[in-house]
Amino acid sequence: MNCLENKRLLIIGFVWPEPKSSAAGSRMMQLISFFKDKGAKITFASTASESEFSEHLEDVDRKLIALNCSSFDDFVAELKPDLVLFDRFMTEEQFGWRVAQHCPNALRVLDTEDLHCLREARRLEVLKDKPFDLNNDLAKREIASIFRCDVTFMVSEFEMELLQTYFKVPSFLLFYLPIWVENKKLDLPNFEERDDFVFIGNFLHAPNHDTVVFLKEVIWPLLLVKFPEAKMQVFGAYPTPKIKSLHEPKLNFFVHGRAESSFEVISKGRVLLAPIRFGAGIKGKLLEAMQFGTPSVTTTIGAEAMNGDFLWNGFITDSPEDFTDKAIELYQNKTTWLNAQQNGFEILKNRFSKDLFQNTFLEIALDKFENLEKYRNDNFIGSMLMHHFLQSTKYMAKWIEEKNKA
Repeated sequence: MNCLENKRLLIIGFVWPEPKSSAAGSRMMQLISFFKDKGAKITFASTASESEFSEHLEDVDRKLIALNCSSFDDFVAELKPDLVLFDRFMTEEQFGWRVAQHCPNALRVLDTEDLHCLREARRLEVLKDKPFDLNNDLAKREIASIFRCDVTFMVSEFEMELLQTYFKVPSFLLFYLPIWVENKKLDLPNFEERDDFVFIGNFLHAPNHDTVVFLKEVIWPLLLVKFPEAKMQVFGAYPTPKIKSLHEPKLNFFVHGRAESSFEVISKGRVLLAPIRFGAGIKGKLLEAMQFGTPSVTTTIGAEAMNGDFLWNGFITDSPEDFTDKAIELYQNKTTWLNAQQNGFEILKNRFSKDLFQNTFLEIALDKFENLEKYRNDNFIGSMLMHHFLQSTKYMAKWIEEKNKA
């Protein structure tokens, strides 16, 4: 029997999903679609305001909730969810204790998107020239949130291993569930029908912002010397003034802003360039490049946890000079390009096909529902953190609520 049939699922979103703006939005829509297909009754709640780009959630109840307000207590107590999914650890910090207090038997699930503390440690190392340090304040918050939940979805095997070896998180608290790819045939342009280098990404995401600045200021001058006819097409939601200032047609570097369709943008490009210097998780743009038959050149961090033992769909290099040479080779050599494209298809089939994960997840969910008390007893650290967190956060929230009434 399907263990999710008629289960009440509450998703507490950090924002309302925008699948055309970011990989995080696509990820959330995948999860919603999966739970809907399995018969769950879904309520999506968020403290954020919807934008003109927010996805319309069909057959999903929607709820605007408030921070530090007891109205959420009445809402969740009346809803009586069987499962609560927290979209990133910040929402668990805000609402986890309220869920635990009013719906103690609800399965609490955290979706990390990526490991924020890892991304922050890498950001500080690259941009602030600080030593790489995982023992940052963000880690103390994020790892505590993971311990307080019954299971955490991880998109990266590297981060799964890091949590278990460095932070000593028990394996039964983690489940590998990356962004997946539907098995469907796409009508893709061939080598001759494609032009230009391409990049796409949400510029509210710091790694994307840094990548395009680095691409324009470091990679592109090197590339133009050897390939003066080259053109770079940059797309992305929420471009900052800095990103807009990089638009320079006389250098064949074009910044277009938001793309209505990532398929249209990526599938028309011949090579995707992503010199990512910091970040975490798996990179949606690189996954889509494989899906749309577009080879890529990226860095070690860009490709992290994506190809496993399979050959990359292009090249992986951390040297700006080598990055430039590999980009030109991939762009100009049809045989190299076709081999790289096929490598991408193999990675998708063997590592990111939806069929690889859905049955295992249903088994894990059933096991968690049936043995929740046992798992919580085995997670003493999580119980301890929840006890102290509930007490401290509860009274701080009540103080803020009373202060706001004044």
